[in-house]
Amino acid sequence: MTSAFAWSPDTLWLLLQKAWWFLIVLGVLVAFHELGHFLAARWVGVKVLKFSIGFGPKIFGRQIGETEYLVSAVPLGGYVKLFGEDETEATTPDDRRRSFSHQDLWGKVLIVAAGPGFNFILAYLIFAGWLSTGSPLFVPTFRDLSADVEALSPGSPASVAGMEVGDRVVRANGKEISTKTELLDLVSRSNGQPISLEVRREGQLKALTATPVRIIGDEASTDEPLYTIGVEEMPALVTSVMHGSPAAMAGLQPGDRVVAIEGHTIYTWAQMTTHVREHPETPLKFEVLREGTRTTLTVTPASEKLTVNGQTSEVGKIGISGPGRSLMRSDNVAEAVYQGLEATWGWTELTVIGLYKMVVGDISSKNIGGPLTIANISGEAASQGASSVVFLIAILSINLGVLNLLPIPILDGGHLLFFLIEGILRKPLGERQREVAQQVGLVLLVGIMIFAFWNDLERIFSR
Repeated sequence: MTSAFAWSPDTLWLLLQKAWWFLIVLGVLVAFHELGHFLAARWVGVKVLKFSIGFGPKIFGRQIGETEYLVSAVPLGGYVKLFGEDETEATTPDDRRRSFSHQDLWGKVLIVAAGPGFNFILAYLIFAGWLSTGSPLFVPTFRDLSADVEALSPGSPASVAGMEVGDRVVRANGKEISTKTELLDLVSRSNGQPISLEVRREGQLKALTATPVRIIGDEASTDEPLYTIGVEEMPALVTSVMHGSPAAMAGLQPGDRVVAIEGHTIYTWAQMTTHVREHPETPLKFEVLREGTRTTLTVTPASEKLTVNGQTSEVGKIGISGPGRSLMRSDNVAEAVYQGLEATWGWTELTVIGLYKMVVGDISSKNIGGPLTIANISGEAASQGASSVVFLIAILSINLGVLNLLPIPILDGGHLLFFLIEGILRKPLGERQREVAQQVGLVLLVGIMIFAFWNDLERIFSR
């Protein structure tokens, strides 16, 4: 049996780093969420007894005014304890004025909704700040993530097997496939063994078998060989060009299809980007098809430092995006303020659609991740720089906001559902009804957490 004592010092150090960044990321998310509840309660006039980052036993705390500020032992959440959550706490007129349960309906709604609301505000502030620097911001649609075949390398295993552009991969080796990432990850680690694929084409399911070939080049790893079947993310079609980018200065335009670089025929977006990445600050002769006419342009990729797993390298970037890809960039602060709202809405819409598709079965529930997944992606983001961590916080903040609005008792959305019923019935639900609903909600939430943690373990031990 493998023991933690058998791990190398480098592995232990990497795990400690990921744990640290997990605490940082989760701490920011929880603090901002609870800050929303706290500020709304203070604004309404409700007394706040405790403000805690984490829950469970207190590690340390400090009383400031009427509120005790705490850091608690379990770093998987937090809470704000309000005076008068139990109606029996308020015994005098002044108590009732400061009591949560004695506020009018809109006051209680504001306090509860402010938590997830602040998560969306945090994401907006990050997106608007990001765009105000002139940096591009990726805001995907669901099409960007689905396992649709948008481009195929000619003569590739997928092409030979009979796969066509427009197919949607729904199963691979008996495993449900709902995102392109799942498919590419399964293929890349196949060790070259044949893969049984099931694709949906024009409403019908078709069975295919493709044998992956090893990836050769800079993206391949000598320690862990990667494989491909030739299914690419998209064709080499330019849909937007960033202002002031190398592509813009060279004359590339939206609608151009890149057909060759330095005489090498280009079929897919991945082929094009690989060639660009490998030649920073090197003039490249692009041949593009524009309105049926072949045009030659010279593009010099800008050099950008990229750090992955502690290794820093220089890669080329030319500043374009392709089909289905939504890349925002603001020319000034005023535009960033507006586009920050668009970006927040876009990521929120993607999260809601993803949850819906998971419920109806269009996306595998295996995509649900728990604390180990968050720790892993936090560590990976940190290895790529502070900006990646900040971007991750924005995305997770939106996820946290959406999840907290689900109508599950014990979550903020469950409380808002109770208030909605109260508004319709003109009276609050009975205490027994609320208790039963809270118990059901707790069981459901714990079940989801266990399932997410199980998915985490499966990801670790299936590698």
